[in-house]
Amino acid sequence: MPSTPRPDDRAASAFRFATELVAWVATPWALAPHSVPLAVLSVVVLIGLPTVFSTPGDKRNVIVAVPGAVTIVLVAVQLVAAVVAAWVAWHVVAAALVTVLAAVTVVLELPRWRWLAAR
Repeated sequence: MPSTPRPDDRAASAFRFATELVAWVATPWALAPHSVPLAVLSVVVLIGLPTVFSTPGDKRNVIVAVPGAVTIVLVAVQLVAAVVAAWVAWHVVAAALVTVLAAVTVVLELPRWRWLAAR
């Protein structure tokens, strides 16, 4: 099976990073009123898992190699966390904007996800 090159995802990566930032801020914001340790743990999980687990060829530095499907799931967790936490913690207008950001991110991520799914 010939190896297909990784798709250019510069635009997608900007949207993906913006959504990750929202997840890193909104998730602990939504959880803190209920449990500060859980809020801290959410940040450790949201930042730590994608840092440690990655698909070879998708990142330069791979600490623990995982199949592409795992990387897709990790991105999806970030997207869901951003949207759900925004709706829980923030004003409806901000939450709606986060939802649009996440939807655009999904559309832009599709070529990369297809590539990752084949790995």
